[in-house]
Amino acid sequence: MTSPPAGERRALTIVLSVLIIDMIGFGIVIPVMPSLIVGLTHTSLGDAARMSGWLMGVFAAMQFIFGPVLGGLGDRFGRRPVILMSMLAFSLDYFMMGLAPTYGWLFVTRAIAGITGATYVPATAYIADITPPERRAQNFGLIGAAFGLGFTIGPAIGGLLGGLGVRAPFFVAGGLALANATAGFFLLPESLPPERRRAFSLARANPLGTFASLARHKSARPLFAAWFLWMLAHQAYSSTWAFFTKLKFGWSDHAVGASLAYAGFTMALAQAFVTRRLIPRIGERRAILLGLTIGVAGFLANAFVPLGWMVYAVFTLSALQGLVFPSMNSTMSKLVESNEQGELQGGVASMQSVAAIAGPLIMTNALAWFTRKGGPVWFPGAAYILSAALSIAALTIVALLARGVFARIRAAVPIASR
Repeated sequence: MTSPPAGERRALTIVLSVLIIDMIGFGIVIPVMPSLIVGLTHTSLGDAARMSGWLMGVFAAMQFIFGPVLGGLGDRFGRRPVILMSMLAFSLDYFMMGLAPTYGWLFVTRAIAGITGATYVPATAYIADITPPERRAQNFGLIGAAFGLGFTIGPAIGGLLGGLGVRAPFFVAGGLALANATAGFFLLPESLPPERRRAFSLARANPLGTFASLARHKSARPLFAAWFLWMLAHQAYSSTWAFFTKLKFGWSDHAVGASLAYAGFTMALAQAFVTRRLIPRIGERRAILLGLTIGVAGFLANAFVPLGWMVYAVFTLSALQGLVFPSMNSTMSKLVESNEQGELQGGVASMQSVAAIAGPLIMTNALAWFTRKGGPVWFPGAAYILSAALSIAALTIVALLARGVFARIRAAVPIASR
């Protein structure tokens, strides 16, 4: 495996630093979110979980609408201005959340965050710009490592800051996002030269237009379907983990933050030291199948784990589910031309947004239903059973229906648009 040139390494380091700091800000607020909602609404944890699902849904709905717009704007004006705009808007969002006087106020802040789309879409397109196809799986794996490192630091800080009050983490997150935007303004170079840009098209930069673009690759549809199911399954962690652990184990904000920090730590280690080396050895299709299988086992283990300390063992063993993201993204990035990478990532973001609209509503309602008073059975792990079932469906699709996609890529034959 050849080393990337110095210019690629430098640009990659800067954009990954942007993602790390952005993820730290995101992770800081997760441990205290249940306490904030309970305090604003005076409801039980189960009901607060359901209300949190609606907040995540409005965020995802705005991302669904505006994610392709960000991708299209990046293809037209370059990645740098879109990334900087997203970071500034996220800073404003965190400050507004910290000041929220009502539950309804939180809806406004989540809508703002969803419209800006955070930094994922332009940052992923940025990495596709600077990386040749043969190294994309490895570099996309570093995105997972950046998320993992940010998620290691963020929840740990958030759990500690929760002791200063449920609003303190939001102000710290806002300050980090603002500092990140300032540093990016001075350090982040542009990755898309003017000659590789294309005109902005509203017909293409909308959810339906983006899906139509993805749908042109008919033989790749099974892969897109598997990716969607996997993203839907993973909504269980982001939408229910804090509520699940508080209900089942009686954890504090600090304990929730510590568990998420450890999950991020194991994910970062796996992405940085294992997946980047393993994917080239076993191939992207095998990597996806292995990651999905480990993911199924992890969901089931978390659903039934009887003692809180055991989730740390589960996170350790399930870290290699991180094989799925870089392998899937690398495969899909090979299906489009270089000047369509922003549109592709916008389409992936739209798929993720649809999953993030439906997923939190499904997962939080499952948790609320099976932890309500007078319910047929008390089982806070219900959301993770649903996630395991969705992951099994994705595994079946990749194993049986998406084989032609990988065969065509190996043979360097373009995916047919029949």
